[in-house]
Amino acid sequence: MKLIVGLGNPGAKYALTRHNVGFMALDAFAHGAGASENQWKKEHKALTFKARMGSEAFLLAKPQTFMNLSGESVAPLMKYYDIALEDLLIIHDEVDLPFGKMKFQKKRSPGGNNGIKSTHQHLGTDDYTRLRVGVGRPSNTKMSVADWVLQNFSETEMKWMPELLDLIGDAMESFVHVGFEKSATAFNSKQLNMED
Repeated sequence: MKLIVGLGNPGAKYALTRHNVGFMALDAFAHGAGASENQWKKEHKALTFKARMGSEAFLLAKPQTFMNLSGESVAPLMKYYDIALEDLLIIHDEVDLPFGKMKFQKKRSPGGNNGIKSTHQHLGTDDYTRLRVGVGRPSNTKMSVADWVLQNFSETEMKWMPELLDLIGDAMESFVHVGFEKSATAFNSKQLNMED
């Protein structure tokens, strides 16, 4: 079974922030799979939803620990469901990629993302797949990256969000079916076409 974790912060005030793109991706994917809000189950400090895609079973998980403690949820889920490292995918925001771009990667430093830092610490390794979803950096150099990721997506970004979430959903499906390497080949060069 595959485990797909979307990182974010729980609570309505964070729902549309850049830091919560992982939660947004899982919500959109689960909704497309016919899940209603009350079908998410609370376990191991996360909300989880089990689904199937053909013969492949997978678990979606949204840690409810707040971003900086995500590993406290990811590691117990891995242990409880006996998930192999190659079957783990973590989806998170990435300031070093522009909005509309995403990349599958492994064995990469957390790069300032405390959710990934926590996951590294609790798993004791960085040898798992991450889908880094671009949120860009603030154009105002006086704004900190920490403040930037806790701001809501802009109106223009929200306009393109359905297309972005569809693209992330396609990437998730690819990971479930063919794993890291083929998914990276297929999606790492893709960019959302944001022209009217």
